[in-house]
Amino acid sequence: MDLEKILPKDGPPINEVTKYIEKYKNDLIVIKYGGNVLIDRNIFNNFITDLSILNKLGLATIVIHGGGPRIKRELEKSNIQSKFIRGLRVTDKNIINIVESVLIDFNDDIVKSLKDKGSEAVSIHTKSKNKVIKVIPEIEELGFVGIPNEINNEEILNIINQNKIPIISPLGLGAENQTYNINGDTAAMAIAKSLKSRRLLLMTNVDGVLDKNKKLIEEISSSEIMEMIKDETITEGMIPKINACLDAVNNGVTAVGIINGTKPHSCLWEIFSDKGSGTLIRQ
Repeated sequence: MDLEKILPKDGPPINEVTKYIEKYKNDLIVIKYGGNVLIDRNIFNNFITDLSILNKLGLATIVIHGGGPRIKRELEKSNIQSKFIRGLRVTDKNIINIVESVLIDFNDDIVKSLKDKGSEAVSIHTKSKNKVIKVIPEIEELGFVGIPNEINNEEILNIINQNKIPIISPLGLGAENQTYNINGDTAAMAIAKSLKSRRLLLMTNVDGVLDKNKKLIEEISSSEIMEMIKDETITEGMIPKINACLDAVNNGVTAVGIINGTKPHSCLWEIFSDKGSGTLIRQ
């Protein structure tokens, strides 16, 4: 394999890459590609390139994507005002249909873009033949918002074994095959836990977890994080994300990385370099 041809010039050094390919070759890496990272097409293309490189190097990756900004745009076009409870969108019959169609469109976009780069990917969502996530309703006031209660590992592993990339929409089926929307981090965490993946990477538009002086913390344990929530170093929007990370590392995921998806090749730097690219959370 000619690594020089595959790897980008501004990516991690080849000697480090070789070492980490060996390290991860029998492991699973789950990547959550967050909604806010999706808007800029250049950033999207950068992510697709990284994903294709991971695939060509033989690493098994599973992607769960968000779609918040795209959903917001479509709802605005239809003059629908969203209400939120604890950061989750209240989702009625009308909204779930729009959410579902936006997420499936975006899923197809990712699969097609990977194909253009020479990597095979497979769509997984509520209308695809391979359904992976079953849910129970979160709380009644939220409408069609679900919590994953069953993941079909076999479907995912079957795709991985063909050297293809499963691209999963955060949608699940409840009773009577009703579609439910799932928070993207929650969906990614449920899948990572179910597969006991080596890594869960949450790609966001922040550098990672910052300390009181706004400096990036490169590695942190769950107990240190609990302290930071207690003394309010970690606040608001970051708390649900961090709780998802803690749940993952306490339930079989080796480590979770929070990385900035807007930076070039942050995915490759996180997986293939000694210094990583964001914050690594371990148990």
